[in-house]
Amino acid sequence: MDASFLGRVDYLPTYQAMQDFTARRTTDERDALWICEHPPVFTQGLAGKDEHLLVPGDIPVVATNRGGQVTYHGPGQVVAYPLIDLKRAGYFVKEYVFRIEESLLRTLAHFGVTGHRVGGAPGIYVRLDDPFGHQRLAPSAPGRDPFLGLGKIAALGIKVSRHSTYHGLALNVAMDLEPFSRINPCGYAGLQTVDLSTIGVQTTWDEVAEVLARKLGTYLAP
Repeated sequence: MDASFLGRVDYLPTYQAMQDFTARRTTDERDALWICEHPPVFTQGLAGKDEHLLVPGDIPVVATNRGGQVTYHGPGQVVAYPLIDLKRAGYFVKEYVFRIEESLLRTLAHFGVTGHRVGGAPGIYVRLDDPFGHQRLAPSAPGRDPFLGLGKIAALGIKVSRHSTYHGLALNVAMDLEPFSRINPCGYAGLQTVDLSTIGVQTTWDEVAEVLARKLGTYLAP
């Protein structure tokens, strides 16, 4: 898988380029990984409900064909778009999502942070009171808020067409988190969003991008 670091690029042309790459790729086309950062933008998934877009203000909203609800992209966030032929890789969509989440967990671990999965809620979460502790999450009791005490640090939303993936994942590094308060992140009202900076990790966008690219290259390999 070839990794390309695109820098800060507008969302719409990148979205179009992913679709074009997927539409024209042949069975022997090498897989690709695009790593980038976007100017402020809200993106809405196919099942996205307008009620989750609270007060977008001056930030543009783009309807997309990925799964999931609304999310925010902005400076200080590492966005990764794996463009993979799943048929050739030899695994299915559910395992693909698991491998993406594992790459994120291993990236966070590189910086000493313990990430967690929450059943039925794709993405990666951290304990707000102890983001570096290794205690596992207890199963959520019926009627209990599954996000109680958690902050979301990474989101994912994918599309698969002709066995080929596009869209991808976003890991928050050092952002202006205010725009997340203008939406129900990924469709969950009141869900807190965090980044590495706010939980006490001092690093750079470039360093996180390099580590994430390596982990994705490892865990998405056939």
